[in-house]
Amino acid sequence: MMPEKRDAGVIRLLDDETVNTIAAGEVIERPASVVKELVENAVDAGADMIKVDINVGTQHVSSVQVSDTGCGMQASDARMSFVRHATSKIQGPNDLSRIHTMGFRGGEALASIAAVSRVTLTTRTKVNDAGTEMIVEGGGEILSVSEVSAPQGTTIRVDNIFYNTPARRKFLKSKETELLHIYRAVEAEAFAHPESAFRLRVNGKEKLRTQRTTTMVQTIAQVFGADISRKIIPPLSAGTPPVMRVDGAIVRPEACRPNAGGEIHLCVNGRPVTSPPQIVRAIRAGGYGTLIPKGRFPMAYLSIKIDTSLVDVNVHPAKREIRS
Repeated sequence: MMPEKRDAGVIRLLDDETVNTIAAGEVIERPASVVKELVENAVDAGADMIKVDINVGTQHVSSVQVSDTGCGMQASDARMSFVRHATSKIQGPNDLSRIHTMGFRGGEALASIAAVSRVTLTTRTKVNDAGTEMIVEGGGEILSVSEVSAPQGTTIRVDNIFYNTPARRKFLKSKETELLHIYRAVEAEAFAHPESAFRLRVNGKEKLRTQRTTTMVQTIAQVFGADISRKIIPPLSAGTPPVMRVDGAIVRPEACRPNAGGEIHLCVNGRPVTSPPQIVRAIRAGGYGTLIPKGRFPMAYLSIKIDTSLVDVNVHPAKREIRS
């Protein structure tokens, strides 16, 4: 009698390269995602200056570079920063309920970026005489590690984004649209972090420059333009610290733009987030009432500080949403 055939099954474990690429898709949707993750890591490093340099070819964004004046990394930490789930920012599940950093996933962002591009990291701490340069390529393969001369801080250059995932590159929009997403990402981070100065250059041409600011009006003027800052209603400030505090400003009704859905810039505990419908409705009803002309929509700039135990920032891979 022939032995009974057993079902070999169809479920298989994915190899590490495939897992890394899938994980990268959750965090790195487009070049602007790379900019956002790198800028937030620079903020966490305590940088008082963050420079973003974008190179654009004939069809798409060819490279992204973010340089900061932060604390830098030791050589061993530079290596670990590309390992998935490695981080200096949390140690256990309890820390997820009191997150005070931006890039709390730590090395997962760098690992995701390196999974779909070629990354060159140069970093030096204050106490080291020499810095470390690492080159990492798709799948997290370390191509080289060397000792180099470098200023304190970290510079990360990302080339050939999505080179090994052509289907994802195919679905990117035009270079103009992708640049617009980058502009919006840098504006959002500069608004959320007035304690840092920002520079944004595209093919060597400066597009945004801010200085460190101390007031909401200064921040709005530097990030969004002096014209907007002259049209805002005197900034509001309310709340019961340390539970919650709201600082912000709204644009005068007659100056509101015909942008569908309005133009609302919101950050919670320094994290730029998508404005939930409840806040949009509250701004329209409580801030404007019936004062907005027909065809115009709310324009507001809000910074909310809230007890970290009252919000969950771990609900979206790219950290664009929060829940209470």
